Amino acid sequence: MKARWVFGIAALALLHGGCSNLGYYVHSVKGHLGLMAARQPIDEMLRDPRTPETLRRRLETVADIRAFATDELQLPDTGSYRSYVDVDGPYVVWTVVAAPELSLTPEQWCFPIVGCVTYRGFYDRERARAYADELSRSGLDVTVNGVRAYSTLGWFDDPVPDTILVLPDYAIAAVVFHELAHERFYVPGDSAFNEGFAVAVERAGVTRWLEARRRAQERASFALAEAREAAFLELVSHARAQLSRLYESDTTEAEKRRLKAEIFGALRAQYVELRSGWTDGPNYDRWFAEELNNAKLASVATYHELVPAFERLLADNDGELGRFYQACEAIGELGPEERRRRLEALTKAAVDTGTERK
Repeated sequence: MKARWVFGIAALALLHGGCSNLGYYVHSVKGHLGLMAARQPIDEMLRDPRTPETLRRRLETVADIRAFATDELQLPDTGSYRSYVDVDGPYVVWTVVAAPELSLTPEQWCFPIVGCVTYRGFYDRERARAYADELSRSGLDVTVNGVRAYSTLGWFDDPVPDTILVLPDYAIAAVVFHELAHERFYVPGDSAFNEGFAVAVERAGVTRWLEARRRAQERASFALAEAREAAFLELVSHARAQLSRLYESDTTEAEKRRLKAEIFGALRAQYVELRSGWTDGPNYDRWFAEELNNAKLASVATYHELVPAFERLLADNDGELGRFYQACEAIGELGPEERRRRLEALTKAAVDTGTERK
């Protein structure tokens, strides 16, 4: 399951003062500035004969992806993703997502600059786990996600972490395009809008990059990954619909808890059946290996619920990214309720034309 984090600009938040959780901001500043200090310019590494050949080839691919992002996708021509950093671990940060026991609406944390977001990020896994345990003891469903890359929305020149270089080339492109999409446009306080927009840009960008570079084999791999993600999202969407109806019903809380467990059990069984037809390639075994709860479903929804709306909007603009970005900005400037209604109408149009993505 892809997971990404828009950095809370904690360094800037410190300037506002009056923060009730100074320790968290200090942790965030220290972690982020540590990464910034360890960056190495990619162009210099490519010229350096001491750069290992395997790493050199990966960085050459990153440089091509970065150029394509600006030249062909009209994404910001900033210093982001033009430097490299070696991270001590499989992930750059860990995010904590939480939701009430009988609700699919995620908890929110609010910060200066970015507004409210549906996750809280940590540079230390144990800190994330400790915070998740604290929320769990308060009665919330929680999940902790490892994150390979993040965006500071253009406030800093974000590096390419080695955590993404273990991915296939198309997946590296997806990360870079996604994070640069956040730099291109971001609506403070609307995580679902921002992630849906970035995923739509990411998917369109990867398709165009693979076609432009004539990478037929990778196009097939990308198509397989997309098909399996769509199947996974369909299972999750069905479970979310069942749970939503259950939580909104007049059923007693005790009965809701019992039926909730049944729905999650059915979701796991459905995945086992789906997985039996996948001999190799990408899968969601790791996602299902952990406890299934409302927070896990909320995390998926944040990234994917509005993707059909944005892909419908891109199609309505004949695939022309400049017009698409302008249309997205116009919707982003609407008030929250009107914005939601507009996106719901676009989602319905996607469903009616059979192009929706769960």
